[in-house]
Amino acid sequence: MKFLSPFILFCLVTDLLYSQDAKEIVKRADDKMRGKTSQAEMVIKTTRPTWTREMAVRTWMKGSGYAIILILSPVKDKGTVFLKRKKEVWNWLPTLERSIKLPPSMMSQSWMGTDFTNDDLVKESSVVEDYDHSVLGDTLIFEKDCYIIQMIPKPEAAVVWGKLIVCIDKKDFIELHSRFYDEDGILINTMNAFDIKEMDGRLIPTRLEMIPSDKKNQKTEIFYKKIFFNRPIEDTYFTLDKMRNLN
Repeated sequence: MKFLSPFILFCLVTDLLYSQDAKEIVKRADDKMRGKTSQAEMVIKTTRPTWTREMAVRTWMKGSGYAIILILSPVKDKGTVFLKRKKEVWNWLPTLERSIKLPPSMMSQSWMGTDFTNDDLVKESSVVEDYDHSVLGDTLIFEKDCYIIQMIPKPEAAVVWGKLIVCIDKKDFIELHSRFYDEDGILINTMNAFDIKEMDGRLIPTRLEMIPSDKKNQKTEIFYKKIFFNRPIEDTYFTLDKMRNLN
């Protein structure tokens, strides 16, 4: 019988511990913005070289399995709804009075013409369960000590990104900076978090900025106006009937 050398055994144990620590760090940061449930009102501002557009949005989320996003304005998009139930994502278009099930292939496409993808907003994939995590080192962002964590998708995971690098504040577990790469390792988007404030008893970034790497003078910002955590929401709230009649 062959035995592992003490050095190899030490390396294997060390890698396992760092992987577990990295996953726990990501989970704590994800829980920070998610809670058991959350209900939010926000403004999403899309900036292009020659124009800007704002959308008012209301969201309801429960864990990682359920979400509803309702567009309140502008008028032409008012009443549009996105629904997530487990791994299914649906879209209600009031002008057509039609609900559409979004296939996984659409998760990488732009959400409502912004620089966020459908997956970024609706979160079909899970940053905790669909990736392998490792701590790459430390960095300083906005004078805050942060972990640098690499996230590589698991072979069986249906995810949008080929790799993510996220920087998470060591003290408050706030994700302050994220880089999104495609399967070829090319940087696609960079997200930064700003204006950290206490909302409903927890510190969170109240402005998120997504910047595409290959498009100058283009970005999308999310401004949180209100957010409430851990208010009871039944699973039965997240149904197709509710999506169609949410207005």
